Amino acid sequence: MNRYANIEVLRNENQFVGTLGTEYYKNVTYPEVPANENDIWVETEFGDRLDLLANQFYKDVTLYWVIAIANPNIVNMGSLFIAEGSQIRIPVNVQAIVDSYNLLNQ
Repeated sequence: MNRYANIEVLRNENQFVGTLGTEYYKNVTYPEVPANENDIWVETEFGDRLDLLANQFYKDVTLYWVIAIANPNIVNMGSLFIAEGSQIRIPVNVQAIVDSYNLLNQ
């Protein structure tokens, strides 16, 4: 899933801020991911990464961000790595989360 496919691309038109003509994405909004009784809890091991866990549970490495936003106090949004021994929640309702993301960013 290309989560930026439908995000508007903006262009810097202000010569006094940054580089004139630079393109950038409009701010992305992520949905809240409420806990679900069917969510899966895992304790991370050495070598675990968000993309690998997304592949293991969702069969799609690009959905790593779903796991990241479900664990905001544990996961650094700027990294795929997770500290060994962390308990993280793997949301099972991934399609509903993706749909919410798309709705928020249309």
